[in-house]
Amino acid sequence: MDALIFTAMSGADRALHAQQVHANNMANVETRGFRADIEMAQSQAVKGYGYDSRHMAALQANAVDGRAGTLTETGRDLDVAIKGDGFFAVQIAGKEAYTRAGSLTVDSEGALLLNGHPVLGDGGPITLPPFSKVEISPNGTVAVLPVGESVLQDVDRLKTVTLPAGQITKNEAGFLVRLDGTPAESSDTVDVVPGHLESSNVSAVEEMVATMNLNRSFEMQMKLMRSADDLADAGNRLIRS
Repeated sequence: MDALIFTAMSGADRALHAQQVHANNMANVETRGFRADIEMAQSQAVKGYGYDSRHMAALQANAVDGRAGTLTETGRDLDVAIKGDGFFAVQIAGKEAYTRAGSLTVDSEGALLLNGHPVLGDGGPITLPPFSKVEISPNGTVAVLPVGESVLQDVDRLKTVTLPAGQITKNEAGFLVRLDGTPAESSDTVDVVPGHLESSNVSAVEEMVATMNLNRSFEMQMKLMRSADDLADAGNRLIRS
């Protein structure tokens, strides 16, 4: 059979994978701080004698869309967003991960959490003493008004980092991690916006247009597969005759 079938099959597989990526983006259009995935593929030559002109699509790890989402004011003391580049650091299964989401909570033991994961500061996971008020400053410093006190006390500073797009990927929980698995250095240049949350950077219109184009691409690959089958049939008839 002509190696065209490999081109068509890999193209169809790439289209299906891309549809899954865009469907996941659409499902998270309202998820705070969500970063859209970008499906990646590259051309790869089909191995074998006589197949120099045949190529197939090889899937690669998804990239992450670095565009910022819209900031929305909430007025909540424990809501925080990042303006410009940067990420908050959290701890997942003992390892460091990163996110743009900033809807923080405090558990019964005073641990500062994000989606159930400890939020990291310059000194490690942040734990707040009993307080009647909490404030997060534009430089990320977390201060509390202890119960019975009248003066705010600094507890720690949120660990914020900047990460080049080529060094990050998403883990199973949807958080960003470095490709080499090592913790990133804390950055003092990240701008924090208290009392705000960042929306998803997913454009519903862009995702719908991409899905329509992928549907057409998949149909084209199916036609190519039928053409490859017809070519193989014609070749077999020539040989038999």
